Amino acid sequence: MNQDGTSPHTDFEIDLTLEETRRRAAVIAALGPGWDPVAVMRDEEEAYDLLYSGLDERQRETYDMLVAAGVLPRRGPGRAAT
Repeated sequence: MNQDGTSPHTDFEIDLTLEETRRRAAVIAALGPGWDPVAVMRDEEEAYDLLYSGLDERQRETYDMLVAAGVLPRRGPGRAAT
C-alpha cells in the first residue's frame, strides 16, 4: 500500500471472448468447405483399428493392462465409437 492508502497496482481485465470467436472462425475457414468431420472420425477409428490389430501375445497383455487402467478405450465390437 502507498502512504495514502491506495494500492500501487492497477487491476487489469480483458475479455477474450471476441478473440476466441475470431480464432474459431479462422480455424473453420482454414479447414475449408470440403472438411467432413464424420469422415475424419471414421478414418481415425480405422487408423486405431489398424494400429491395434495383429498384436502379439505380449503386446496384447500390455494393451489389456492399459485398457484395464483406463489409459486406452476398449476397442472391438460393441464399443460406443463404432
